[in-house]
Amino acid sequence: MSNTYIGCHFRVEPKEPGAEILMAELGETDFESFVETEEGISAYIQKQYWDEALLSDIQVLQSEEFKISYTVEEIEQVNWNEEWEKNFEAIAVDNTCYVRAPFHEKKQVQYDIIIEPKMSFGTGHHETTFMMIQHLLDMDLQNKKTLDMGCGTAILAILAEMKGARPVDAIDIDNWCYLNSIENAERNNCSHITVYEGDASLLEGKQYDVIIANINRNILLNDMEQYAACLNKDGVLLLSGFYEDDIPAIDASCRTLGLKLEKKLQRNNWVSLKYIN
Repeated sequence: MSNTYIGCHFRVEPKEPGAEILMAELGETDFESFVETEEGISAYIQKQYWDEALLSDIQVLQSEEFKISYTVEEIEQVNWNEEWEKNFEAIAVDNTCYVRAPFHEKKQVQYDIIIEPKMSFGTGHHETTFMMIQHLLDMDLQNKKTLDMGCGTAILAILAEMKGARPVDAIDIDNWCYLNSIENAERNNCSHITVYEGDASLLEGKQYDVIIANINRNILLNDMEQYAACLNKDGVLLLSGFYEDDIPAIDASCRTLGLKLEKKLQRNNWVSLKYIN
């Protein structure tokens, strides 16, 4: 990338879950990349989109639960690859699935997924992705029509295909995620994944046996009716990207739509729920 960036370096006390909450809120703005640091996180935004007033809408910065301070610097041509290689950690799930970058050593596991990490993954990403992988490993996906909504790097779509899902749709509103998902599907020799750029409006008229949505609370609540409408009878809806405190709102929305809670997973303060239609 040749654009000039602004780097905001946040010191967060206590770091967990403060840094994750901060990253989730900044992710709703024009900040496009995050790197975890020992003290908190560094967040990067193109200079043309930067305005310090952006931070006035970040609720966690006003919270009395956390002490957060930050410094700002202008950066020419950030070497993202170097940043990502320093900060991207592989994800190993139950000695069965290993999500790694090309520069990580290969392990002898049943499902070896290679992701080119063009955006850093915070620990929240690790927690929610880990739980979603656990759900998928526990399911029979053979010939199940599957949707990975808010696919990011398409990790979950790739695992679904590896487990026999056919066909698999992967959707993300972000152009970088769209392009990166195509790359990663090809990198993992997936031939049954179709990637789309857009939002839940693309779901009209579609039907799925399995819907995976690892996004965030507000988007999930906004789009839940569309997920339910395109989920086949006895279909499975996997949700993650939110906290323990968000469960009542998520569960109320699902129950209203006739979805039944079957399983809950939790890692630290992050939660993943499995519903049956």
